[in-house]
Amino acid sequence: MQKRNFYILGLVFFTLTSVRAQYTDIINSNRPGKSISAFSVGETVIQAEMGLYGIKEKHEDLGYEAQGFGSDLSVRYGAFFEQLEFSLDAQYQYDWYKAPLINDTRAGFKQITLGAKYLIYDPFLKLNDKPNLYSWKANHKFNWKDFIPAVGLYAGFNLGFGDNPFYPGDTKFSPKVMVITQNHFGSKWVWVNNIFLDKLMSKYQGIGWISTMTRGFNMRWSGFLEAQAFKGDEYSDLLFRFGAAYLVRENIQLDLSITKNVKTTPEIFMAGFGVAWRFDANHENVYMRAKSPKDEKKDKEKKGKKDKRNKGKKRKDEVELENTKP
Repeated sequence: MQKRNFYILGLVFFTLTSVRAQYTDIINSNRPGKSISAFSVGETVIQAEMGLYGIKEKHEDLGYEAQGFGSDLSVRYGAFFEQLEFSLDAQYQYDWYKAPLINDTRAGFKQITLGAKYLIYDPFLKLNDKPNLYSWKANHKFNWKDFIPAVGLYAGFNLGFGDNPFYPGDTKFSPKVMVITQNHFGSKWVWVNNIFLDKLMSKYQGIGWISTMTRGFNMRWSGFLEAQAFKGDEYSDLLFRFGAAYLVRENIQLDLSITKNVKTTPEIFMAGFGVAWRFDANHENVYMRAKSPKDEKKDKEKKGKKDKRNKGKKRKDEVELENTKP
């Protein structure tokens, strides 16, 4: 027990004194919410997030009902830089559709999106606060700097194949762009916001916003509340979502979620469960240490002295090149 407590204490101290770029020891999944985080999975890391759901729709004005099930899949891969991530998101649905004089089934992809995300600002790399070695409470108190978010940018495109009963007659290609912010309040709360333009250049284009608040209860359990709004010419809606996730082990997470909207045109209810899995055997840890102003000043002074010493001198390769001239 003492050995375990010593390990935890060392881990906490290391977290306070240095910042790891992107990659975390424990899987960081976008599930079960619909928002995406500002941070990538890490270079050479592959992560799959998949789920099954049941759905029921009822449109008061058009008089139709639909109920069925579906699956969603997100494959994420970090490449070239710790801050860069490529992703494939797909959603397939099958349901029974009833309307006046119609009794049929529908099946097709509601979404196939390819995209890339890049973290453009990480506030954790700018923190110069030194930990208080004598007070746990002082290290975990509220800090106004927590309101400075990490910022990421996303760009991608939606693809369509064949006749799609969910988007009939729509274009087979439409861009999607997004701005992502992510705040960490202490060690338990995370707030993610996505502001996006989706299905551009199609009749279903619109602007959307997803806001997700997640709280960690312990090392295994976490819960979330989410609001999702979308405004378009063909469809507008406001949905609320809540659920929980359970960490099976460092690279595997299970989740449950329920979704309900506020309108009756159509009225939507969804419930689902899923799993997230990460393969990180090829990842090499990259650490970025947060420097204090004194450290940065010393670096500048060293650089200035070095430039003075090297002034007028030639590089070794230049001398060697001159010596090889005929």
